[in-house]
Amino acid sequence: MCVLVLAAAGGVVRSEEAERKDWIDADTGHRVVRLTGDDGGSTLYFHDNAFSPEGDKMIFYTPNGIASVDVASIGTDTAKVETVAERGRAGYFGRHTREIYYGGSNGGAVTAVNVDTKRTRDVAYARGIVNADETLSVVKNANASDPDGTHPRPPIRAAIPQLQRMFPGKRLDDLTPDQRYAVAKEDGLAARALNPTLQSFVFTNLTTGGSHETGFQYGDLNHLQFNPVDPNLLLYCHEGTWHELDRTWTIRADGSQMRLMHRRTMDMEINGHEWWSWNGKTVWFDLQTPRSQDFWIAGVEMATGKETRYHLQRDWWGVHFNSSRDDTLFATDGGDPSQVAYAADGTWINLLRVASNGTVAREKLVNMSAHNYVTGRGGVEPNAHITPDKKWVVFTGQFAPGQRHVYAVRIDKAQA
Repeated sequence: MCVLVLAAAGGVVRSEEAERKDWIDADTGHRVVRLTGDDGGSTLYFHDNAFSPEGDKMIFYTPNGIASVDVASIGTDTAKVETVAERGRAGYFGRHTREIYYGGSNGGAVTAVNVDTKRTRDVAYARGIVNADETLSVVKNANASDPDGTHPRPPIRAAIPQLQRMFPGKRLDDLTPDQRYAVAKEDGLAARALNPTLQSFVFTNLTTGGSHETGFQYGDLNHLQFNPVDPNLLLYCHEGTWHELDRTWTIRADGSQMRLMHRRTMDMEINGHEWWSWNGKTVWFDLQTPRSQDFWIAGVEMATGKETRYHLQRDWWGVHFNSSRDDTLFATDGGDPSQVAYAADGTWINLLRVASNGTVAREKLVNMSAHNYVTGRGGVEPNAHITPDKKWVVFTGQFAPGQRHVYAVRIDKAQA
């Protein structure tokens, strides 16, 4: 095994990092191990549950399908990656069983596989995603029809060029290439926010097969996530340019209590990339007041509506955030200058520790300066996950063209 050497922050990798399997990051002092074999792989999307209820197993994707590893074995010679579901995709662990649900994309059938026995079964009637107690599934209807004439289309909103919205007073020639890329991306998303179609949810009873359509609204409904504890509560978003809409919502399966989780209070304010706390009591999200200037991790307590905010520096921001099961640790996966923070030194996997006084301390875990973040240019989002034992942060790294792997970085340097 060769030894990896990293340049200083903002530099380049001086050896082929994608081939390395175990090293100490020269900039952070944290140990990094590669979990996937030579065929590569990637972690689950940031809000999908990658861990068994007991916290002993983790799943991720490989070219062969969904694979698992014993969490306690990460970083040891006994770590073994096993294929659980060949050709499986769109997977996530059940909240109360040792089954992994997969499939379901675009309303397709759902299959469950036991992580221990590898036995598979069809989840009868399920389409889309399955709830915590496996009594319901849900999928959105992107072409809903107004059932009773009570949902008139809202007035058309004029599309203002995103150059003017994001960089007022500037011309394209005044921007960096990364900023121009960001403007083009937001122009492409604007219609989804400004003039969405009527959409709805279709909930299916997994015992009877009966379904009902509810939650009719004008918005591009996305990021559907059942609550980890309450089987009848759904978290979702209105997709599009975040600074043009109020994004994060919840609704009950019977269509009641459609609730906006955070209402913007200033022009260009955004919130996004929402996820549930493990105990289902809080909705967490990325908050910027306004966009690209002031950064927070924010959370809304479901029972009281109380909002918590943890302030972040620009370079601490990440494309996605994640939290430990007790909400005392957060991980961010960083971002290059084309991302919304426009951070000059933002390419890090970061750990954020919450202090008793509500402040946050940041610790750099992995130098990601060689990672390609730009999904539209052959890159990948790291999508970091904190293991239930709070010993590792697991993420996707693409440090060389065509070399995409799952890595784990040790949180405690003393135990590297």
